[in-house]
Amino acid sequence: RLRGAVSPRAVRVRTGGAAAGKRWGLGTKKENDRKRIPCPLDPKHTVYEDQLQKHLKKCNSREKPKPVYFVQDINAGVKEVAEIPENQVTLSSLSKEELENLIIKLKKASNGLELDLKEQVLSHQALQEALNDPKNGDSAFKHLKQQASILGNMEKLHLLGPGRCFVEFGAGRGKLSHWVDIALQDTENIQFLLVERATTRFKVDGKHKKTDSIFERLQVDIQHLCLNKVPILEKKKLPVVGIGKHLCGAATDLALRCLVESYATCCNEEDEEPAPKRTKNNAEGASDSSNDDNNERNKEDFKPVAGIVIALCCHHKCDWTHYVGREFFRSVGLGPVEFHYFQRMSSWATCGMKGTITKASTNEESEDHTNNTEEHDQTYSKTETGSDALQGLLTVEERKQIGSLCKLVIDHGRIRYLQHRGYEAALQYYTDSSVSLENVLLTAVPETTT
Repeated sequence: RLRGAVSPRAVRVRTGGAAAGKRWGLGTKKENDRKRIPCPLDPKHTVYEDQLQKHLKKCNSREKPKPVYFVQDINAGVKEVAEIPENQVTLSSLSKEELENLIIKLKKASNGLELDLKEQVLSHQALQEALNDPKNGDSAFKHLKQQASILGNMEKLHLLGPGRCFVEFGAGRGKLSHWVDIALQDTENIQFLLVERATTRFKVDGKHKKTDSIFERLQVDIQHLCLNKVPILEKKKLPVVGIGKHLCGAATDLALRCLVESYATCCNEEDEEPAPKRTKNNAEGASDSSNDDNNERNKEDFKPVAGIVIALCCHHKCDWTHYVGREFFRSVGLGPVEFHYFQRMSSWATCGMKGTITKASTNEESEDHTNNTEEHDQTYSKTETGSDALQGLLTVEERKQIGSLCKLVIDHGRIRYLQHRGYEAALQYYTDSSVSLENVLLTAVPETTT
């Protein structure tokens, strides 16, 4: 450049006046004098005071109209009067005797339970090409193995078929639904509802180019989701299959209530209609009787919830109010206080693995859990694991065993809940612990009547 030459940028700023100054972030004196105030809807961001009213109309934090399927706290469970005290003592503050008493109660509650879960590590043809793709990194490969096993278990339970609505709870980007759709190519009369309270970027379901999209996103907290008010379900009356990959803590309990209480109950009530009256001069009474029998059989065959397949996660984020297994806890002499400590102790199941697991790096699959981080990817505080206070009292291996037992007891309460509502429910290991430390799958299908 010649000496003394003026850069193009300088020319634009000098000649462009206020507009150019604003473009280059220089601002004008009048603009700099304007006052910014915190947004009353969300103080995390600010707005010019003289534009507040305009901003409030378009602020992303403004209260939006509720969808028709939003019913406040429909799946929340009943809040009891005797809740856990607000100033609950932390695990690390418990005395040796108090901790030992908790462990005694835990082991007593687990007596008679199936402690060694069945291994059901399966796969599915729909994911074979992706599993054999060398471009996938280690993290993507682990996610694919889990998704393949979930689909394999769904197939074993005869849940992959036509005439179903697959509801993915905690859907994130919708990868699990994507693979179910691939497995059901050319299958008619299927629908996908992807439930996610967060606005998730990089949505996989958006890539499905179909004339009549079978993918619909429901941006709502599971706590407030009334499935039988979702228009597509009202219209099609499809049996539902609830699915989820690492459905975090209390979200699992909310999803179970959403399926087997609010949806199944409402559907059964709607089906209870009076039989049509027969005319007196009907000469073909026998034929009508046969049709009535067929209608009755069809009613009996229709199950609002065809099945549930959920990979469990984050027991330390469970909540007594939402927990569906409270009846089981009471039956073994436990209550909200014990539940509080058991959910905290459940994190011990992975505390021995701290620092041994590194986060995956380059593959897009890592986006899957930006809003749903797996338990073993989190960093636990000393308060959570109680490592200092427990040093010399419990070994790392003992803590892992107790943590696993806490998870099992909490999950067994969920199994009991489903069994009492007419489902054949089970827990199984669906993947190896080297693939995911959260490797337990909950499955349930309606009991068959003989």
